[in-house]
Amino acid sequence: MNVALLALLLAPLAQTPLRFTFEDVRKAVSWTSDAPATTWAWDGKHVEVRRDPAQWIDPLTGTASEAQKKAKESDTPGKAAPARASVRDGKLSFTPATDGVTKPKTEVLAEVGDAREAHASGDGAYASFVRGNDLVVLDVATKKEWRVTTDGGPERFHGYLDWVYQEEVYGRGDFQGHWWSPKGPLVAFLSLDESPVKDYALVDHVPKGFLDEERSVEVEVANYPKAGDPNPIATLSVADAKTQKVVPVDLAAFPKDLLVVRVDWTPDGATLLVTLQDRIQTWAKLFAVDPRTGKGRVWIEESSETWVDRPEAPRWLKDGGFLWQSARTGYTHLYRYDAQGRLVNAVTSGAWQVRGIERLDEERGLVWIEGTKDGAIDRNVYRVGLDGKNFTRLTQGAGTHAVDFNADASLFLDRWSSMSAPPAMRVCSGDDGTVLRELWKAGKGDAPKYAFAEKQRVSIPARDGFALDGSMLLPTEFDASRKYPVFLPTYSGPDTPTVRDSWGPSSFHQFLCQQGFVVLQLNVRSASGIGRRETGTCYQRLGEQELADLEDAVDWVCAKHGGDPARVAIQGWSYGGFMSAYALTHSTKFALGLAGAGVYDWRLYDTIYTERYMRTPQENKAGYDRTSVIKNAKDLAGHLVIVHGTMDDNVHVQNAIQFTWELQKANKQNFELMLYARSTHGLAGEVQGHERELEWRALRKLLDPAYKSE
Repeated sequence: MNVALLALLLAPLAQTPLRFTFEDVRKAVSWTSDAPATTWAWDGKHVEVRRDPAQWIDPLTGTASEAQKKAKESDTPGKAAPARASVRDGKLSFTPATDGVTKPKTEVLAEVGDAREAHASGDGAYASFVRGNDLVVLDVATKKEWRVTTDGGPERFHGYLDWVYQEEVYGRGDFQGHWWSPKGPLVAFLSLDESPVKDYALVDHVPKGFLDEERSVEVEVANYPKAGDPNPIATLSVADAKTQKVVPVDLAAFPKDLLVVRVDWTPDGATLLVTLQDRIQTWAKLFAVDPRTGKGRVWIEESSETWVDRPEAPRWLKDGGFLWQSARTGYTHLYRYDAQGRLVNAVTSGAWQVRGIERLDEERGLVWIEGTKDGAIDRNVYRVGLDGKNFTRLTQGAGTHAVDFNADASLFLDRWSSMSAPPAMRVCSGDDGTVLRELWKAGKGDAPKYAFAEKQRVSIPARDGFALDGSMLLPTEFDASRKYPVFLPTYSGPDTPTVRDSWGPSSFHQFLCQQGFVVLQLNVRSASGIGRRETGTCYQRLGEQELADLEDAVDWVCAKHGGDPARVAIQGWSYGGFMSAYALTHSTKFALGLAGAGVYDWRLYDTIYTERYMRTPQENKAGYDRTSVIKNAKDLAGHLVIVHGTMDDNVHVQNAIQFTWELQKANKQNFELMLYARSTHGLAGEVQGHERELEWRALRKLLDPAYKSE
């Protein structure tokens, strides 16, 4: 046979796109290629592109040369760093402060047993840690300990946070409960009285050595305040490591059940700044305290008809003033205050929000911010004067921008991507954001090998006209004359958007598109990221507005993009698990729900998160009843798969057990329950594959056009 003819016949076979099998979904797939790490070079003038070999590029001319190494490490000063303390294997280690030139030497100061949460004082003279829930301070020079508190124990925490404070206030995994002054021997510490808090028992039915060694269960008891129940009682004190005296902070003017949500110091260490909130978080107050007397006054008060999010720490200015982020208008903006806590001016304003400060140049009177002015699912950077004038957008084009400025902000690197475009690295003018050159543009990795579904950015009109941000992937062999099942993964928690205009394909979603699913994702308005005004629509009614928006998105995709209204699946974990179960008990638009680790009645979740959005059950009983999945179990429609870890210390398995009890009493047969032993709020690695296949087996039924949910 003619060789050219043979090649022609074989060409279609060689170009046939690959298809995922279910087993392929858990394998590593590269969705991005040739995207080298790129930063400003150590000389501050070139851009270093870390290919092999690394290159230096002149950002103005584009001229490339071999990357230059420092002649010696001291040619370029490093960054100064404060003193540090840490605990490992019962030993307290200490690293003194460095000026960026001299390399500090770490030494072991003492044997401290089961101590935790170690920190160094601002002046480097002391180290602190918590042992037995008591705060201890150690003099670095003499190695002598001062036991600041003496009544610590299971019901009394000093300098260390309990479960609910770290989970819902300071951030998951952050148990720091004491804070040193930046320049002196003073340390502020939080004390938490846990005695009013009810216990919750976690039962491990599959303990280590089960059957062969252990035939009983292991029980873990923890303090967990559920909505409406007592919180830990918080007090604050300041300890002077030099005089070994403790001064309590006077909080008598505030409610006894107040929350201490942030502790900071002014840069000179003269004032302790404490952010306080009421239990249900309708206000926040920045309280300035004299650490020598414990007396203070309110500098700033924020309030809201819904709730006030935990304020960010002040961004300090050299004149003693500061920048403050506030959502007092319904949208988070930047405000300038003087050294006495008096408002000078608003720096930004409008129906959008500031997400954070990127850079500050006081000499030029400028601040760079990330904000949502040009789209809530985009990431853009702007520059504005500290006086609020000359607002300028710097990043160009819809999508996600991550920027890195050079020393004088005359240029910046912009790593840009969108749903449909992999990352590209640009050099841009720091003056107006003009793209001067593109350093590289990444490829789509393995995507060209597969039958690949392109993600589309969509705007979906809700029933009241509100524009909902979303994304959509159509089946890879889409036929406009057919109807396809719809997969709607969601989270939808307050101010937690999941749709973002950035590159990041999902292997599982690509697999579903190859199987014939439409994959739809949505930022409901309370998770739109636009601002508090939109987020507040869920207040005292978690689930209600979210479901209405999800229903409108389902109607839209079924009317315009081939979705089959009889074959719609919703899936989610945690808040998304709640939404999946809520959808099937409060709507008839969903054939299948996949609910993981969900809160099925908000009375069963913790105080601080729940009461922020729902107030207490005593104040809002009707709202708790209406939004309860458990109390509405009799209305379950479609088929629901319930998944939960039996050791979940965040959303207790009690939620799933009480829900299934009500389903059983109502003789509902259209559900199934899968419990995973040894799993907390995230599943144990050994069973993650099992849970994914469980989902796929349920979804696969929707591929039958004649599918009828139970």
